[in-house]
Amino acid sequence: MLRSRIAVSGSSGLIGAALVHSLRADGHEVVRLVRRPAAAGDEVEWDPGRQYVDAAGLVGCDAVVHLAGAGVGDHRWTEGYKREIRDSRVLGTRAIAEAAASLDTPPKVLLSGSAIGYYGDTGDRSVDEAAPPGDGFLPSVCVEWEGATAAAEEAGIRTVHARTGLVVARGGGAWGRLFPLFKAGLGGRLGNGRQYWSFIALHDHIAALRHILDTGSLSGPVNLTGPAPVTNGQVTAAMGRVLHRPTLFTAPAPALRIALGEFAGDVLGSQRVLPGRLLDSGFSFAFPDIDAAIRSALR
Repeated sequence: MLRSRIAVSGSSGLIGAALVHSLRADGHEVVRLVRRPAAAGDEVEWDPGRQYVDAAGLVGCDAVVHLAGAGVGDHRWTEGYKREIRDSRVLGTRAIAEAAASLDTPPKVLLSGSAIGYYGDTGDRSVDEAAPPGDGFLPSVCVEWEGATAAAEEAGIRTVHARTGLVVARGGGAWGRLFPLFKAGLGGRLGNGRQYWSFIALHDHIAALRHILDTGSLSGPVNLTGPAPVTNGQVTAAMGRVLHRPTLFTAPAPALRIALGEFAGDVLGSQRVLPGRLLDSGFSFAFPDIDAAIRSALR
């Protein structure tokens, strides 16, 4: 992509902050959507709860990258927090899509976050973007989340749903919680360890987002996962190898259900998701296997 003006929501999060840094390092102008009055020239006010976006701040943007949303694993899933998970994604996405569509010259692309939670529990079965949604809370959220971009699609904006897997990084997300435990020698298998984890190194995730922005043929769902999903047991063994720590502990499934409530179903669920469209479009992974992905996070 030639030097461009790009708007990013969720710019203070793990992925958003890394994307902003990458874009600015290559000379792109980045404007950040913030949930307060804009206090700097690179900020645009928005409020997902009120479905408000200062659309004037998006004028001249070639792309909008929407990554904001309440953390799925940040709190126990009470009915109130499930509503926050859903609303922060659906209402916020709808607001950004409508704001982009309202411009006299809309952005060329809306790259909107989604998740492999779309597929539900796939067991040992491999799935790609052609698979239907699964059953349960997260699949239903993902369906609504992706549907909330309708205004942008109707306006002719190339719209991509980045269905993200487990991002291997020290600074946040699921792996951000794992690293301290494994470094302390307290890491181990979750449940029976046979459930598949579809991971992607943070470096590859940012490169994939950049690839999507640059690849005009990509629209609709794109899985952002590495090419070789592994089981939780294999993740446990790899963490032990790379960190040179024992991995003797096990968190039994009943204990996880007591500790995590409904969210335990997703921790113990199996998702064997493949990045079919990324690979077909010519994307190359720098850290395709789990050991390399873990080492990349330690740099």
